[in-house]
Amino acid sequence: MKPKSRTPAPAKTGADAKAATAAKLAKAPHFVRIIGGQWKRTRLAVADKPGLRPTPDRVRETLFNWLASLAGVGGGELPGWHCVDAFAGTGAIGLEAASRGAASVLLCEQEPALVAQLQSLKTKLDAAAVRIERGNGVTALERTPAGSLHVVFLDPPFENPAVYEPALRAALKALRPEGVIYLEAARRWSDDELAALGLVLFRHLKAGAVHAHLLQPAAANAAA
Repeated sequence: MKPKSRTPAPAKTGADAKAATAAKLAKAPHFVRIIGGQWKRTRLAVADKPGLRPTPDRVRETLFNWLASLAGVGGGELPGWHCVDAFAGTGAIGLEAASRGAASVLLCEQEPALVAQLQSLKTKLDAAAVRIERGNGVTALERTPAGSLHVVFLDPPFENPAVYEPALRAALKALRPEGVIYLEAARRWSDDELAALGLVLFRHLKAGAVHAHLLQPAAANAAA
C-alpha cells in the first residue's frame, strides 16, 4: 500500500516570520548587566512592568565616566561616595555605583515585586554597602541629612512629569557642595528651568528617547 501523500505546509510569509520572532522575544527573559567594578557582567532581570525603563548600557558607561572624572580616579570608580538611587527599578544604576566602590547606596522603590528582586540581588552579591527601602524616593531624599550625598540618581517614569521638580529640589538639598544629580528624562531640560531650581547643566547626552543630564548646584558652579 502506498503511503498517503501529505500536503506541504504553506510557507510562512515575511509578516508571519516577523510576528513569530516578536512573539519569541516577548517571551524571552530580559536582562541588563552591571558593566564595571567588582560585579561586572552580573545580569539583572528586567521585569515586565509599566514605566520600567532600565538605563541603557551606553548611557550608564558614559555616566560613570563623568562621575569618575569628578571623583578624580580612573576606570569609572567612585571610592567612598554616598549615593541615593531614588527610583531604583531594576537597581541597575545604584548597583553599578556600589560595584564601583561607593561607600553607601540607598535604593528606593515602591513596587513590591521589584523591592523583593532588589533584596535578592543584595543577598546574592553580599552587597554590604547597599540599603533597600520600599517607598517614595522623593520622601526618602527629603529625610536625608542636608549636604550628605555625593550623587543622587533620578530616573522617574517618563509618564509622571509632576515628580521631577520636587525630586530635583529634594536632591539638591541632600547634596554635598561638590555633589551632582543625574537626571534622566524624555526631553532636555532648559538652562532657565534648571536655574529656577538652583541647578546648572554640567553634561548632557541623548541616546534614543533618553536625555541624560548631569547637574551641579548653581552655587558650587559659580564658586568654581
